[in-house]
Amino acid sequence: MKHFLLIMMVLLSMPLLAEEAKLLASDPLLEIQVHRLSTQLRCLVCQNQTLADSDAPLAEDLRVEIREMAAQGKSDDEIIDYLVARYGDFVLYRPPVKATTVLLWVGPFLLLVAGLIGLSLILRNCQKQITPPLNMEESRKLAELLSKKPLNSTLLDKES
Repeated sequence: MKHFLLIMMVLLSMPLLAEEAKLLASDPLLEIQVHRLSTQLRCLVCQNQTLADSDAPLAEDLRVEIREMAAQGKSDDEIIDYLVARYGDFVLYRPPVKATTVLLWVGPFLLLVAGLIGLSLILRNCQKQITPPLNMEESRKLAELLSKKPLNSTLLDKES
């Protein structure tokens, strides 16, 4: 029992030894620059996350590479230009509007317009298929047909 209490005291005192997380770079301005760039660049593995949000190994490698370039004194634009030259506009979380990315920016709107046109065509076609109401003669014939006993039901009545 003494050993159990001793172990519990040691385990429960462990959080007291915890310290605040240290910045990866000794210079806080450098770390701010790395974080700012990491939020502007896309993880090439996750594709829907920034480098700052991603836990993928490639994202970590890119953050290290950004930190090294920033430590060398390169500006944000120089680092971004290097990564765009290496990975293309896809690495940018907000790619620029230019000839190669215009479909990326206009595509969702084109799909929306195409969907609305398709929906309106379908609705028009459905409206054309609606049959007009029956006239008096057709209503009489329908009532007459419905009032007749079906042939199958008379056979079933005889069998019972």
